[in-house]
Amino acid sequence: MTLEALASEIAIAAKKEAKGITDAAKTEAKGILKEAKDEANSYSEDINARAERESAQIETETVASARQANQKEQLIARREELDTTWDAIREQVGSSSMKGRAGLIKILLAQAKGEADSDMILCPVGIDRPALEKASSGFDFGNDVDGLGGFVLETQDGSVVLDYRFDGRLEESWDSNLSNVTSILFGDA
Repeated sequence: MTLEALASEIAIAAKKEAKGITDAAKTEAKGILKEAKDEANSYSEDINARAERESAQIETETVASARQANQKEQLIARREELDTTWDAIREQVGSSSMKGRAGLIKILLAQAKGEADSDMILCPVGIDRPALEKASSGFDFGNDVDGLGGFVLETQDGSVVLDYRFDGRLEESWDSNLSNVTSILFGDA
């Protein structure tokens, strides 16, 4: 065998070995690439699933938050309407032209005569002083007191005060009828 033939045989063997190494490397590279793609797909699916869960959670929280904000606004609007109604009622009861005012004063005065000592001092709400003085209540008159109407009776030393003002009775009536008022204003059942 000549040197040329030997060199040719070595070159052919080297080419075969190189092709085998290259083919093995390509096969291994394809396997690594497939593995990398599979792993990337797995990560992608995990990330997408997590993103969908978080998106659904954010959507649920956003809807709940919006619902809560709407409820809060509705409650505030209701409170404002109730406050406006309360103010209108107080204004009407505190008006000197309120229908039935004189009759209510007489009823309160009769109730006071039955419950109070005759030596108590009658302190009227300023708006009702003329009507109370005209009714000859039998009580001595004191200074005016604040209120929507009516009067208070107090002992000479101020230790006992009986309240016959419209304010307290109106508040009691408002509190006991608030559910009816709410039903009328807002249509609640």
